[in-house]
Amino acid sequence: MATQDAPPRWDRRMQQRLSRGEAAALGELYDRFASLVHGLAHRVLGDERAADGITREVFTHVWENPDAYDPKQGPLRSWVATLTHRLAVQRLRATETAALARGGDGTAEELERKVRSASVAARADYIVTSMPAPLRTALELAYFQRRDYRQAAADLGVTEDEARRRLRLGLQLLSTAHDAGPAGAPPEPGGAR
Repeated sequence: MATQDAPPRWDRRMQQRLSRGEAAALGELYDRFASLVHGLAHRVLGDERAADGITREVFTHVWENPDAYDPKQGPLRSWVATLTHRLAVQRLRATETAALARGGDGTAEELERKVRSASVAARADYIVTSMPAPLRTALELAYFQRRDYRQAAADLGVTEDEARRRLRLGLQLLSTAHDAGPAGAPPEPGGAR
């Protein structure tokens, strides 16, 4: 496992390639993270076209500012997710503030509640997609297929104790989605993976 002082080799190489202006590196980065970026943006904004715009903004920013990523702060994936989250929340606030200024329904408090709710949902999505497959699979069995730990153990081919452990750890990781801090606070770099 990589420490914060030694980021994964792929992350360092990708940053170096982007810094050299390798278009192929941007394509590789896009292939790896586009669904994450679009999914987070869509989760915050609830709008496909707006999520497409944020996706373009994120990859444009990465292309134009590859040195903004500091490998010592955490994995490239977390940095891209944080950037996505920040841009999406900014867009949500701008859109909602403009609607309020035009006399739309709602208050500043409702806007902040909406931003906070979208932030928690986006963080939860990020945590689930970043967690190890065994934990994610156990949670999916419990949540989507309504399996208890005994049924999950049978489906996974593991002991009941192991199924309980996976579910407990997955839920503990997921519970950190509510610990995002102030409204609009992005996922922490190097956070749940």
